[in-house]
Amino acid sequence: MPQDLFDLPGPRGNSLAGSLLEMGADPLGFLTQCSRDYGDLVPLQLGLTPACLVNHPDLIEAVLRDRDSFIKSRGFRVLKTLLGEGLLTAEGESWFWQRKLAQPVFHQKRIQGYGTVMVDYTQQMLERWNAGDTLDIHREMMQLTLRIVMKCIFDKDVDEGQASTVAHALDVAMDWFENKRKQNFLVWEWFPRPENIRYRQAIADMDEAIYALIRERREHPDQSGDLLTMLMQAQDEATGERMDDKLLRDEVATLMLAGHETTANALSWTWMLLSQNPQVWERLQNELDTALEGRSPTIDDLPQLPYTSAIIKESMRLYPPVSLLGREAAEDTTVGDCQVPQGTVMLLSQWVMHRSPDYFEQADQFLPDRWENNLEKSLPRGVYFPFGDGPRICIGKGFAQMEATLLLATIAQKFEVAVVPDFEIVPQPSITLRPETGIQVTLSPRRQASAVAG
Repeated sequence: MPQDLFDLPGPRGNSLAGSLLEMGADPLGFLTQCSRDYGDLVPLQLGLTPACLVNHPDLIEAVLRDRDSFIKSRGFRVLKTLLGEGLLTAEGESWFWQRKLAQPVFHQKRIQGYGTVMVDYTQQMLERWNAGDTLDIHREMMQLTLRIVMKCIFDKDVDEGQASTVAHALDVAMDWFENKRKQNFLVWEWFPRPENIRYRQAIADMDEAIYALIRERREHPDQSGDLLTMLMQAQDEATGERMDDKLLRDEVATLMLAGHETTANALSWTWMLLSQNPQVWERLQNELDTALEGRSPTIDDLPQLPYTSAIIKESMRLYPPVSLLGREAAEDTTVGDCQVPQGTVMLLSQWVMHRSPDYFEQADQFLPDRWENNLEKSLPRGVYFPFGDGPRICIGKGFAQMEATLLLATIAQKFEVAVVPDFEIVPQPSITLRPETGIQVTLSPRRQASAVAG
């Protein structure tokens, strides 16, 4: 007989709000403390929402793999106003159909063709950087990865107005989502509060820009192989059905959010960590010098850049681009030996699992060396999952990993990046894990590795 989930030990919280205030104030710290104080399953009451933090990798895997019993949580469902019925938010047969159509678009051989775009756009950014500049590296990475993903989607240099419109909409969405998270998503987006009005207007402006680009492609089709063209051409083999403009809009919005936000954040945290760990920086420089000998990287160089790749993996361990996933029980079900009532939100935290001392020695230290000897394959599934897992694992995982490694290698050959002393960096766990007020850094010309060693 399964045990009732809510008979397990957990934080008592307030009799009315439960643990909602603690979760709203510091979700990463609160969930980390819960993971240390209680067991594999930690029942929580978040206002009117029954929830449970899952701390065991087998149970995390079980939840992520069961797409029949668990659906995206209410927090993600509110994103439908931004992303519509794209892959990130769709459920059931609609999701399965879209995934089947989109999967070939993200085949490894196809996304490798975007490597040149990634490096070229990075070099264009570096041309306006100067030694001695102080800048917000998070903003720079956001602008760069947005330009890259829009080039890959539309095969054109999207004009500044369109790019600014999209960037603004995504920024407003992040702030709006963070406000709603603190309110436990109890304030409806249609209610005429100022942040809701800004959010709806930003989405309307973004829609206008996206639909204009879709219309332009419909009127002037080409065979460039960009993502939009491939999505337009994707066809159900059984029915011949293709995506209509509304679904294309939703997939494009999803790609723009997921395709630049996560990589930009991963790189931003990476620059912070490299600034704090000069011995890692030195080893990175040695690998780049040996493998590239001063030239720009290409996708063919990636096998010769294992330490560069390990830096990205370790950065995403400590600062995962998405720090918390939520899955809601669509029906009464069981997880492990516990009965989980319908409506319970299962919280799966990359932040908590990635920093668990049960699976990582010196878990709070930035040690890229740990990824040598195939550590990732030896870890239980459900321990390290920066891109999620199960059937809904991020479809753009290969794109993001390739992009992050190429951008890091390109920039690190030209500049050293040092965080401005005493600048406070605050992780903001919104849809993605952002630095709340950016990361101010100072640029200096890259020294030779021997000079760094000396």
